[in-house]
Amino acid sequence: MKVLIIGGGGREHAIAWKTAQSPSVQKLYCAPGNAGIAEIAECVDIKVMDTDQQIVFAKEHEIDLTIIGPDDPLVAGAADAFAAAGLRVFGPNKSAARLEGSKSFSKDLMKKYGIPTAAYETFDSAEEAFTYLETAKMPIVLKADGLALGKGVLICNTKEEAKDGVKALMLDKQFGSSGDRIVVEEFMTGREVSVLSFVDGNTIKVMTSAQDHKRAKDGDQGLNTGGMGTFSPSPFYTKEIDDFCQLHIYEPTVQALKAEGIEFKGIIFFGLMLTKEGPKLLEYNARFGDPETQVVLPRMKNDIVEAFEACIDGTLDQIDLEFDENAAVCVVLASDGYPEHYEKGLPIKGLSEFRDKSGYYAFHAGSCFNENGEAVTNGGRVLGITALGPDLMEARKNAYEATAWITFENKYMRNDIGKAIDDVSGKDKKP
Repeated sequence: MKVLIIGGGGREHAIAWKTAQSPSVQKLYCAPGNAGIAEIAECVDIKVMDTDQQIVFAKEHEIDLTIIGPDDPLVAGAADAFAAAGLRVFGPNKSAARLEGSKSFSKDLMKKYGIPTAAYETFDSAEEAFTYLETAKMPIVLKADGLALGKGVLICNTKEEAKDGVKALMLDKQFGSSGDRIVVEEFMTGREVSVLSFVDGNTIKVMTSAQDHKRAKDGDQGLNTGGMGTFSPSPFYTKEIDDFCQLHIYEPTVQALKAEGIEFKGIIFFGLMLTKEGPKLLEYNARFGDPETQVVLPRMKNDIVEAFEACIDGTLDQIDLEFDENAAVCVVLASDGYPEHYEKGLPIKGLSEFRDKSGYYAFHAGSCFNENGEAVTNGGRVLGITALGPDLMEARKNAYEATAWITFENKYMRNDIGKAIDDVSGKDKKP
């Protein structure tokens, strides 16, 4: 079969790498792709949001399956457009993608169907938000209602910070129209865990757990980013927690969507907070997480195309998801200055080191080719260096060793990815 992947980041590189391993795939395309994806797929110069041109390409090249990676096209209705054109597509339709596209929609869904989450209020006016903050308990969390590249969440410790946050989101339009409406949430404490799942409209199958690092600098300091590194499995995501989440979060989410007349077929990402009162849901994403995908898929035993097809066909109940009894750690190599200002176009050296080494991966997040055909930096997050190991400690050691194989002029990374692993060293780290 011929497969087209939409996107050009680290998530899409990991999806392309896993998809290319399927015996059913003869030809793989990616629009627009990047310098790493170009090694395993034919990259097509069509922008992520140009759904019309993607559909023209898919018809001309007789594409059998299109996989939509990023959130923006899903929220805009790309899956609907492919389906309307008679093309087979993996990814939720526009109505279902609201699970990520609107924080207020998802919070209202959680509240209506008793899915444990933080208390919240929704505001369409800055004045109303300012009034609410006068008596609100601090710290507090502000969230832009719409998509904001994973950065539209502000944790405010004081009333002044919270007011500045409302101003930035609603008045200064720091994230454009995404901040026209905001959700103000109670601040929860605990371990954060990410859990990805396949959903076919009726059945949900949960993948292995992961744990992300959002802040730019060591010690969880600095600005929020799209993710500076991750590890899988989370040693804090125990069997008891999984049982609770299956009963109170995962299954109820699918049933809630069905009750609302929404057929969700694709990936649901659950962002969990393990609080003292038990697991609570922070947020949903309606697609693979980035960089969580870069540690989850290397541990997945299944043919991913079979899982995609089962979601589309409503036969996910026949798939038994399996993951290796190992661990994976991903360290993001970023451009110094990310997520604010940084240079692009700097040559990346050392990529060949990964080609003949089993269990080591350089997933490209922000790269392209220059006029000389060499891979250069083309984004804030450049590479996700992922390594496997028999346990989390070994996987982390391997990942950091592999980061030294890569050089580019303004290379920057956090040096404490997986620090939480040390908190449980000596304990059983199996999922």
